[in-house]
Amino acid sequence: MNVVVFDLETTGLSPERDAVVEIGAVRVVDGRVEETQKYETLVRPTGAGGERMLIPWRAERVHGISNEMVEDAPTLAEVLPEFLEFVGDSAVVAHNIGFDAGFMRVGAARHGLLWKPAAELCTVQLSRRAFPRERAHNLTVLAERLGLNFAPGGRHRSFGDVQVTAQAYVRLTEMLAAK
Repeated sequence: MNVVVFDLETTGLSPERDAVVEIGAVRVVDGRVEETQKYETLVRPTGAGGERMLIPWRAERVHGISNEMVEDAPTLAEVLPEFLEFVGDSAVVAHNIGFDAGFMRVGAARHGLLWKPAAELCTVQLSRRAFPRERAHNLTVLAERLGLNFAPGGRHRSFGDVQVTAQAYVRLTEMLAAK
């Protein structure tokens, strides 16, 4: 299946109260990660009314994205139409899809757009099916289990996480198809 694998970095955990600060995505075509077909941008966070939001230090500590880094970045209102166009009619994949899709759904609704991909697939769920006896299925553990490596500085940055998630998706679907 041809899909778009995506990942967000945010100011917090609530799609209603927090904001997106980075979007990364890559296409998987015919079981191959197409690194040239990617989408990557920082996003200046804004609240529901369009007001500027600051990145809390706790969130910055996780992903390393500072207020200075997003100062001149476009807002979600500016990047969401082009991201939705990049996704097109593809299915989407994310590690813990509920989190990322929740932010996309709320963000799209705020800006009069519709988040309605062909399907939403989750590598956490695929990992649980492929490794039913394992307890941990976070991206770091899954990468280790599958022998995948993050690029230096890539963990907890959207495109770094997307690269590993896309490779994990390909391997997990191959493993499950072989069962």
